[in-house]
Amino acid sequence: MTTAAASLSEDVDILLVDDIPDNLRVLSTILEGRGYRCRKAISGAMALQAVAASPPDLVLLDITMPAMDGFEVCEHLKDDPTTQAIPVIFLTARDAEAEKERAFNLGAADYIVKPFKAYEVLLRVQHQIDLRRQQQQLEAQNRQLQQEIQVRQRVELELREQRQRSEELLVNVLPFQIAQRLKEHQRAIADHFDEVTILFADIVGFSQVSAQMTPCDLVRQLNRIFSRFDELAAGHGLEKIKTIGDAYMVAAGVPASRADHAHAIAQMALDMQATIGDFRRPDGQPFQLRIGINSGSLVAGVIGIRKFIYDLWGDTVNIASFMESSGEAGRIQISDRSYHYLKQDFICEARGNITLKSGDPIPTYWLVSRPGLTLNPDQAVEFCMPT
Repeated sequence: MTTAAASLSEDVDILLVDDIPDNLRVLSTILEGRGYRCRKAISGAMALQAVAASPPDLVLLDITMPAMDGFEVCEHLKDDPTTQAIPVIFLTARDAEAEKERAFNLGAADYIVKPFKAYEVLLRVQHQIDLRRQQQQLEAQNRQLQQEIQVRQRVELELREQRQRSEELLVNVLPFQIAQRLKEHQRAIADHFDEVTILFADIVGFSQVSAQMTPCDLVRQLNRIFSRFDELAAGHGLEKIKTIGDAYMVAAGVPASRADHAHAIAQMALDMQATIGDFRRPDGQPFQLRIGINSGSLVAGVIGIRKFIYDLWGDTVNIASFMESSGEAGRIQISDRSYHYLKQDFICEARGNITLKSGDPIPTYWLVSRPGLTLNPDQAVEFCMPT
């Protein structure tokens, strides 16, 4: 026997079970001569105790024993999940076919009849040990594969969660449709829209008020106000474009066209004016908004390669901004273009012409109320109703 084979045999632990000590002595001499380590048990109970203390690689088991025969021992081993994989070879003088059948039905790996040849025992033992080693290798490979699968599943889950967080962040800073197009690797996103309504709102006197507030209080107050505006925008199905300082910009008709773009923005403006009164300056007075609205065509798209934003360009945007900056505290100034969409359903007051930065005069109006408002007949306001 080679050194490698001897070393392999020395790693094998075999339990010999027989109630006749001479039989155990003969078997152990044969097996130990091949380099196997042997333990001995002279009863079924002792065999089960030995297995429980240290499971062997193989059990050589006699059938005829007092108190507990070999069949019972084998049945105990095969019923226990921790020992059922241990191969059992019956080594007995009983040669009846019925007993062989019973042994194999109980889960025996082999059946050797006494008297036996030493080489036969060694070959059959080695065969079962080889099978056992292959089984153990497969089990180890299966465990490793299961671990690799679990690791891969964890990695995939983490990647999905990261991708979901990235997508949620993308949708949080960009319109959903635009985020989807970016995910599809559209690098240049620029769209023309014929009918869009833009709203700019500015918190009147906030710059002066901010000097009376701590940085934390300032940011907290702005966050509360703009979060309320965000809720209103979502409720009206509008697209918040951005905030700049204490200014808020929102649009209807982008990135998806809608026929009621002007009406949706008008409702938003009135709701914003109603909402701003819930927020107080440090002196206890309510904040006021100056709001400007304009309608028309524009270009919308994504700019930048880092911290990119969805933005709008065109005269429509510039005039909407001018409607806000040239307006009055607590009021909503709309251009004649927006008035054209709203005059049938909203109450508006003619303000008169104002001159744009380009030098061109345009008629403007104050958006006063939403439909259904009952007016005080003594109210000294001249309303411009449709003709």
